[in-house]
Amino acid sequence: MGSQKTDKELKQATKSGLKAIHKNKGRHPVRKEGRIVKYGTKGFFRNIWLSSASTIVMAITMIILFVTIVASVILTNTAEMMKDKIDITIFLKPNTSDETLQELNTVISVDKNIKSVVVSNSEQEYEKFRAEKEGDEDITNILDEDMKKLMISRKQATMRIKVYNIDDIESIKTIVKEDPLFINNLDDEFEPTYDVNQKEIDTITSWARIARTGGIVLAVVFLVISILIIFSTIRMAIFSRREEIYMMKLVGADKRFIRGPFLIEAEICGLIAGVIAATVSYFGFMFLAPKLSGYGIDVSSITNILQSNQLILVFLVFIAVGVVIGRISSMLAVSKYLHKM
Repeated sequence: MGSQKTDKELKQATKSGLKAIHKNKGRHPVRKEGRIVKYGTKGFFRNIWLSSASTIVMAITMIILFVTIVASVILTNTAEMMKDKIDITIFLKPNTSDETLQELNTVISVDKNIKSVVVSNSEQEYEKFRAEKEGDEDITNILDEDMKKLMISRKQATMRIKVYNIDDIESIKTIVKEDPLFINNLDDEFEPTYDVNQKEIDTITSWARIARTGGIVLAVVFLVISILIIFSTIRMAIFSRREEIYMMKLVGADKRFIRGPFLIEAEICGLIAGVIAATVSYFGFMFLAPKLSGYGIDVSSITNILQSNQLILVFLVFIAVGVVIGRISSMLAVSKYLHKM
């Protein structure tokens, strides 16, 4: 009987408090918002296990989204970096004169895809070879004057071409194959290097595409899971507080005051998940960045962002995404279950 009396007293006190809130709801909007936040925070800790599960899954979802974006960006940048480093080398007959090389340069430079052209005669090519082998004593010891003259007489002159778009070089191929000046001076032993590294570039580009597609699929899967968990959390919270909600409706509490705490509860999950995901993503990437750079992967664009003042913006984006996911999930649950009570 004592416990029943206590329950009755508690219900009466709650009812009285709700009446007071309803009576003064228009007079103190700030106090009302404060109470919504207060009750939402209590609800978060009241369902701490489900709230923790929601937070963790949301954090994983955002980490996967981050990995997807980063992988796509760095792989695309790496492919572009490799393309930028590629030059087309055209091998010309040994001892091609400097005048002829300049004429060839003028002919090829007409193409709008040409970024730069560097020509090198046989003697300059020999000097490059000697500089490359400077540390090899076995080779440098035999490079006397007679050997120098012999090598220069057989060393191909070269034309190295950089282009704006490596995927569009058909016009350059046409000039090299059909122009009479090129036909007369091309070396018969070596073909122009049109397709060097193209396989590697295509592979990296396909990796970027796979990373983007696979990451989006995984992110969607975990997004659905996190929405379902938050949905279940809010549903249980509504069920456990059904008597309290019923009394709120009896005393005329508005919809915002009834729904607000559930939205706040989910938004707290999203906020914490955003902080966790941003922190894990930041330290994880900064740990892996040097290792990725060692493999020739261009991580500079992401590193520059994370090491600048934009890092704060990155954290805010994570938090905003978490809060939005939490709010949408809770709104779905509230609209489905709350109107039934």
